[in-house]
Amino acid sequence: MSKVHFVGAGPGDKELITLKGYKLLSTADIVIYAGSLVNPELLDYCKGGCEIHNSASMDLQEIIDVMKYGTDNNKSVVRLQTGDFSIYGSIREQVEELNKFSIEFDCTPGVSSFLGAASAIGVEYTVPEVSQSVVITRMEGRTPVPDKESLESFAKHQTSMVIFLSVQEIEKVVTKLVNGGYPVETPVAVVYKATWADEKVVKGTLENIAELVRENGINKTALIMVGNFLGDHYYNSKLYAKDFKHEYRK
Repeated sequence: MSKVHFVGAGPGDKELITLKGYKLLSTADIVIYAGSLVNPELLDYCKGGCEIHNSASMDLQEIIDVMKYGTDNNKSVVRLQTGDFSIYGSIREQVEELNKFSIEFDCTPGVSSFLGAASAIGVEYTVPEVSQSVVITRMEGRTPVPDKESLESFAKHQTSMVIFLSVQEIEKVVTKLVNGGYPVETPVAVVYKATWADEKVVKGTLENIAELVRENGINKTALIMVGNFLGDHYYNSKLYAKDFKHEYRK
């Protein structure tokens, strides 16, 4: 029996899929791709005759049925998921269903959109003496979040934060962040479709970002980046300091 290959598609740019992911995609007999989020240009890598399914219109059982059909018939099956499937990728529920049928699978990681967004604007989340941690989260919506993981609770730390799946309620996000502890002058960047051809970046502060986002017509497919790592204040790391000695530089 063949196996199912979960492949991270990367943040958008078709060249930001990994080499291993590309090889699996280019040799697949069946591809199930997240059509609402994955750049369809990636399907150009598929071989002629590849059976392609858009999971945007499928439920979980339909996805599993295609996977089972493929593996039962010794076909190479690729599940192409946006960014990296380890963040908001719904991989767990798929794996649990595959385990019921003893269907083997493997995972090839991808470049997450939160990494693509940072690269798009040339920033580092972990700036020495400014922020050494990154919170990756989302606001509650139709899918709730644990009480201890609210935006307000994370905001108390005032560290670097990346907020997924929440830009459609940017006003609520701002209110929660300010109520949690971020000063209103905290820098914010909203990156729409990071690394795609139609990428858009909006920069401001918690005081004005909601207005700027609405003015630019952004209401989905965008990340909210918050924290002083986006500001002008920084310190150099010790790694390249002339008087900092380590095993590679005496």
